[in-house]
Amino acid sequence: MHRRDFIQRIASAGTGSLLFASTCALEAAPAPRPRISLGIDMFAASGFASIQGLRVGLLTHLAGVNMHRELTLDVLRRARGIRLVKLFGPEHGLFGKAAADVPVQSATDSRTGLPVYSLYGKTRRPTPAMLSGLDVMLIDLQDIGSRTYTYVSCMKLVIEACFEAGVKVIVLDRPNPLGGLKVDGPGLDKKWMSYVGSFQVPYVHGLTIGELALLATRTPGWLNLSPEARKKGHISVIKMGGWKRAMRWQDTGLHWMATSPMVQHIEAAEGYPMTGLGCQLDDNDFSHGTKTLFPFRFIQFPGKKAAEIASQLRRRKIRGLGLNPIRLTDGTEGVYLSISNWEQLRPTELNFHMMQLSCLWQRKNPFASLTKAKKELQIKHIGSEAFFSELCRKGSAINVSAWMDRWTREANVFKTWARRHWIYS
Repeated sequence: MHRRDFIQRIASAGTGSLLFASTCALEAAPAPRPRISLGIDMFAASGFASIQGLRVGLLTHLAGVNMHRELTLDVLRRARGIRLVKLFGPEHGLFGKAAADVPVQSATDSRTGLPVYSLYGKTRRPTPAMLSGLDVMLIDLQDIGSRTYTYVSCMKLVIEACFEAGVKVIVLDRPNPLGGLKVDGPGLDKKWMSYVGSFQVPYVHGLTIGELALLATRTPGWLNLSPEARKKGHISVIKMGGWKRAMRWQDTGLHWMATSPMVQHIEAAEGYPMTGLGCQLDDNDFSHGTKTLFPFRFIQFPGKKAAEIASQLRRRKIRGLGLNPIRLTDGTEGVYLSISNWEQLRPTELNFHMMQLSCLWQRKNPFASLTKAKKELQIKHIGSEAFFSELCRKGSAINVSAWMDRWTREANVFKTWARRHWIYS
């Protein structure tokens, strides 16, 4: 059974038993025919002319592949005239094996013999020693379009360090898997900027990683740099060929490569902004399926039947979201989340209804009783201190719809402003 068929079966399962759900091994989908060319493909087609003979560093990970699923690392290694001398890895490591929030040690790559500098270990910002001897840094990271996914934060710190060290930066662009038109959710208060929120953008920002890099370098205050360092820094983006803003990942014809251990497939990448905030802390009893076959797409609440969870959420009239109560063969009950209408869906909306329900179903408001450190971590992820303060005060009485309408207006303002930095139509 292919994953697409399996997902469709979940969506139509209703409240009945789902056969094979806990034991079925999902086969790899047939290789799709790419409809676009990635930044690495376009760069290779040019013969890597702009970096011939230069000493090159590469920040990448397991999802850094070309349209034929070959690692960018390997494409560069076999290219004529390319002096690849250092590798850099983000959170989860160069090959994506480390769990979230687990430090990764620097090492030597056994295949190439090149040093691999971890940017999620002793330091998250490349040191001058790490950048020593480099002429140019290539960045090839697959983002998933949500503000708290840390690869864009890693990119930001690398750009800053390279600008200060006089190392040129080239970003090999990749699709935003949510497309380039969907902008949604709360913005980020400047006070709460952190590694899980390095840019003041809506939670779903609608930009490619290349566009975000250009926006950051062109906008005063977005990078932690002196005016002199900003002026002498050099960045360029290798555009994709054939990508349009209206394209979601499914429209690209590309095969999805795991971007992290819990985002093994595109369904998880889509689910990440839908449930990640609603289950960010263990103190909130909702879970989002990261210990099942369906991370970020299968929600549960202790003591609640799937039908009751779905019923409560249906009352909230979340447009574009399919709520499919199911019971797995091991007796586990939960609600599988499908997308019934992407155009209508506000991807982050479900999170805040889950928070509201947690206040209703738990004996006391779980957010009001958090420690100071956990409250701050929650705000850093959500982005809005005002919303979180009201959630702590009002609990289940909070008006989620009013907040969503406010954020939608703000997201539209951001989208209009960001349009000037778009490099795709």
